[in-house]
Amino acid sequence: MRAFLALLLSIALLLPAGAQEFPAVRPGVPLAFPADHGAHPDFRTEWWYVTGWLEAADGEELGFQVTFFRTRPGIDPANPSRFAPAQVLFAHAALSDPKLGALMHGERSAREGFGLAEAKVGDADIAIRDWHLARAADGRWTAEVTTPDFAYSLGFRPTQDIFLQGEAGFSRKGTGEGEASYYYSMPQLEVTGTLTREGRTIEVTGRAWLDREWSSQFLSPEATGWDWTGLNFDDGSALVAFRIRGREEDTLYAGGSWRRPDGTIVRLGPGDIRFEPQRHWRSERTGATYPVAQVLTVRLPEGERRLPLTPLFDDQELDGRAGGLPVYWEGAVRTEGGRGYLELTGYTTPLSL
Repeated sequence: MRAFLALLLSIALLLPAGAQEFPAVRPGVPLAFPADHGAHPDFRTEWWYVTGWLEAADGEELGFQVTFFRTRPGIDPANPSRFAPAQVLFAHAALSDPKLGALMHGERSAREGFGLAEAKVGDADIAIRDWHLARAADGRWTAEVTTPDFAYSLGFRPTQDIFLQGEAGFSRKGTGEGEASYYYSMPQLEVTGTLTREGRTIEVTGRAWLDREWSSQFLSPEATGWDWTGLNFDDGSALVAFRIRGREEDTLYAGGSWRRPDGTIVRLGPGDIRFEPQRHWRSERTGATYPVAQVLTVRLPEGERRLPLTPLFDDQELDGRAGGLPVYWEGAVRTEGGRGYLELTGYTTPLSL
């Protein structure tokens, strides 16, 4: 999930729906590549989400995140105006620097067209002005991001096959009809590139995770937020786990997938995932309290595995209120034998879905 789904859902669902209908996510629809790397403009919401750990030559470790969103407002498709926002694009990027002890972040947004923004169909190629995420014919992805505080130019080389989530890419997010997304991941991406901070550019390497989802409904009206993690392990395995929270922070739905080093996949249902908060951190900026340290218990055929999720540092909250956007926690975390990202949404106010 990701990503900054809170960002897109909150914005998309505040736009007028009109009488326009959006296609539903249904099981049994095979994903096809490279076409499904590209945009799906008929669906209401969509995102390309990359997170990872970077390492400099001196051993310094940092986390990074970049997410591009596409939303289709519910306007009349017959509207002839070139200024009608038939598609709207948003992007967020962040850098987790332990020396700073807080996130640096930036954002972009624009309606599609006019040479300002585009999400192409057929393969991944998304741009908002000078920000860009694209996939080359050889399978390598690239990201270009520039903000007043940092910039990075990163390449992501796949080292494993595409990781289909849920039932061959049909990922349930609840028990209701339509509460689902089409969802695949690309874990264990090998990262190379450059990072610029404080006027200085350095070479970086690392390991990343790419998530892709598109949907038209996604969550139950009773949902208030979610906890999600994507973890790359040193032995080559990978794990997705999430829970959808209700009004009393009860778990409305949970799921995920474990891919073993040999490529075999264990699908995880609501009874196989348990998030247990171990330590909370309170934001002085927003007043939100987040369970930044948790133990994730995963039930596998060979028995339970308990995974501590420990943040790179506590203050990895992204406060987007200055731009009219949501507040959420998105942070680099360590676990036993691996590293990844943890996303916590709906801890300030419930998502308005």
